[in-house]
Amino acid sequence: MGRPRVVLIGAAGQLGSDLVRAFDLDGELVPLAHGDLDILDAARTEAVLRGLAPTHVINTAAYNRVDQAEDDREAAFALNGRAVGDLATVCQALGATLVHFSTDYVFDGRRSTPYIESDAPNPLSVYGESKLAGERLALARCERAVIFRVSGLYGVAGSSGKGSTNFVETMLRLAREGRTIRVVADQVLGPSYTLDLARKVWAVLPKAAHPIYHLTNTGETSWYAFARRVFELADLVPELCPVTAAEYGAKARRPTYSVLGHANLRALAEDDLRPWDAALAAYVAERSSSL
Repeated sequence: MGRPRVVLIGAAGQLGSDLVRAFDLDGELVPLAHGDLDILDAARTEAVLRGLAPTHVINTAAYNRVDQAEDDREAAFALNGRAVGDLATVCQALGATLVHFSTDYVFDGRRSTPYIESDAPNPLSVYGESKLAGERLALARCERAVIFRVSGLYGVAGSSGKGSTNFVETMLRLAREGRTIRVVADQVLGPSYTLDLARKVWAVLPKAAHPIYHLTNTGETSWYAFARRVFELADLVPELCPVTAAEYGAKARRPTYSVLGHANLRALAEDDLRPWDAALAAYVAERSSSL
């Protein structure tokens, strides 16, 4: 791959911060937080990237408010779609690889076995549509683009108290508040620890041979069973009630089953991520030691 110069956009977020601490290439990492670069500003983004002359641009910036996107389609598509296309255009001109992150929500959930990279997307929500638009623009405009689809992310930046959060932290907060907690039990996914994913990104990039990779911890669980395991690991016993997605009544439709299979990681002999429950235990231990 040569000596890489990697520009990381969104370096202060959950995934971005773990990509920083797990950086494992023989080269230079240039981390840029939102305050350093807003990719919605296409002209400034191009100027900054031309000045930095990267071999790789890794984009973790995203509009990820799934329910809010239903009423905010323009904003979701601006960041998840149009801005990604603009990034891809610049990367193509610079001869750089664009690495972009997408979601399991590009699928409709009608399967009962894991989706692989070649399965046809069919998103159910505005958020999923906007992420699929970003995928397609990245691949159409940058011949070296690599897409990683991820699922149910949680990482230590989400426990920092600086505004970002994740499902695990939300569950722990609700338990501390003594609330009755209603969690959907009929949606199945592969939740993933961002540190595990970050380490795998750096392992895959030097030998990436496919345009799309599914990247999650292994195994599958429902949101309800995920929450129950969080409380077991944290030694908490809140009142936890399983509900159906219909009973929960979220604004955006989510896939009933969105587990991602790792066919392309397997082709690279890189399909060795640990199970989701082992990853969760590591996360709970890490967050506890850092609080």
